[in-house]
Amino acid sequence: MLDLDGAAGGGQVVRTALVLSAATGEPVELANVRGARPNPGLRPQHLAAVEALAAVCDAEVTGASEGSETVRFDPGDLHGGEVEADIGTAGSVTLLFDALLPLAPVLSDPLTVVATGGTDVKWAPPLDYIRRVKLPLLTGVGLDAIVTPDRRGFYPAGGGRVTLSLAPSSLSPIDLTDRGDLRSVEVYSTASESLVESEVAGRQAQGAMAALDEMGVPCEVAAVEYAETRSTGSVVVLDAAYGGTRAGFDALGERGVPAEDVGRAAVEDFAAFHVGFGCVDGYMADQVLPFLAFAGGEVLVPEVTDHVATHLAVLDAFGCAVERTERDGQGVLLSVTDTLG
Repeated sequence: MLDLDGAAGGGQVVRTALVLSAATGEPVELANVRGARPNPGLRPQHLAAVEALAAVCDAEVTGASEGSETVRFDPGDLHGGEVEADIGTAGSVTLLFDALLPLAPVLSDPLTVVATGGTDVKWAPPLDYIRRVKLPLLTGVGLDAIVTPDRRGFYPAGGGRVTLSLAPSSLSPIDLTDRGDLRSVEVYSTASESLVESEVAGRQAQGAMAALDEMGVPCEVAAVEYAETRSTGSVVVLDAAYGGTRAGFDALGERGVPAEDVGRAAVEDFAAFHVGFGCVDGYMADQVLPFLAFAGGEVLVPEVTDHVATHLAVLDAFGCAVERTERDGQGVLLSVTDTLG
């Protein structure tokens, strides 16, 4: 049984530790879950991930309750099938999927997960990030996964509904070490139907396009959509496609912030990435690591953030050492040769 301290890593430690436990069969006990947070212990979105992972490997679990600060997870045999996961709040559906996607290399049968919660909320990748950036990037190394949205969900009511279809996947070694030239940036803008008259989705896209045009970047509006939602909200996502990788950037609409400025905010994040180093954006830098652990290979990240360091520590605990090579201020190369697969 692996003993891990979950104080510093937040919900990420829970998701990563338990998916690696389910995938490898190694039991794990997490103490001090989210201990450094103002509201420690499992919150609904973390609990939903625990329950979903337990369902796909018939795990014996203790501490699976809201507010619990200790979770013991003893996995059984991993299997496919269908799982329903209702977060019950606007907790992130995309983060829930992050806890399940790394199972693909060790699945023997397809897995379908229907999740209800928030699709586009703070502190989590938006729905179009996972659909337009993460999955296309990982599909290139063999991941077989589809995310199908049925309904959007913004804070505070949530109520979004999305299906993850995950198939057994044979991953090739990951090579994300050469960004290549920028090919184009696509803009995806979505708002609640209640914002149609004020043209929020269109104005978000216009703001992003104007800022990209000022940079001289090839760009296009890929989608401007309005959706029926329980809470009013909006989101804009940029998909930056390079010759050797892709990266995503986003911004959520806020009351009192002009829609055009929301689009420009996403471009500001893109601009900081574009002039820097690294082959993956800040979200993907830590999200790709569980796949690196099973597939092997190399990823050039802009820096080792707290989230990346958390993932590296959990991987090390499971016996997957990731070598770090500083590139003289031009990013950090993370390499895995001894995989978990």
